[in-house]
Amino acid sequence: MPKLYFKYGAMGSSKTAQALMVKFNYEEKGYNAALMKPAVDNRDGADIVRSRIGLEGKGIVIDPEMDIYEWFLQNQYDVLIVDEAQFLSVEQIEQLKRIAIEFVPVLCFGLKTDFRTLMFEGSKRLFEIADSLTEIKSVCKCGHKAEVNARIKDGKIVREGEQIMMGGTESYIGVCYRCWKEGRV
Repeated sequence: MPKLYFKYGAMGSSKTAQALMVKFNYEEKGYNAALMKPAVDNRDGADIVRSRIGLEGKGIVIDPEMDIYEWFLQNQYDVLIVDEAQFLSVEQIEQLKRIAIEFVPVLCFGLKTDFRTLMFEGSKRLFEIADSLTEIKSVCKCGHKAEVNARIKDGKIVREGEQIMMGGTESYIGVCYRCWKEGRV
């Protein structure tokens, strides 16, 4: 039976690289794999999914009003792989769950929390209904497990602002909770 998977981690934990590798592995075995990403993630281009280590692929853009279930019925794939799933709405996560129940595996990759340590809407719903939760671990500069996505501005940790601000390593780093709390970059 297909499942809804959520693989989450802090910034720099290789979530996108793993999503791209999963797509490659499915396609190498002859499966038709859809790589998808929310429209809000446009930092590398509207339909480009790119990891920090240089792996990239073309993705199907999920607009905020898109009904993923209805889209799937018209564009059947053997597996759905969704990067940056934290940016999806509760309704879209519900649609992915329905696809996983009725049709094919759905693998979501994304952040658990924002730079303030608060859950994103999509991540929260994934934690509530995913069949499998897997943390992709990374390391803080101090050596402990990175678990907070620290927003950086002018070399300092920022704790206020809009929840969503697109950026890569120039704007965010994964740190442990202690370093985040103490403001160590």
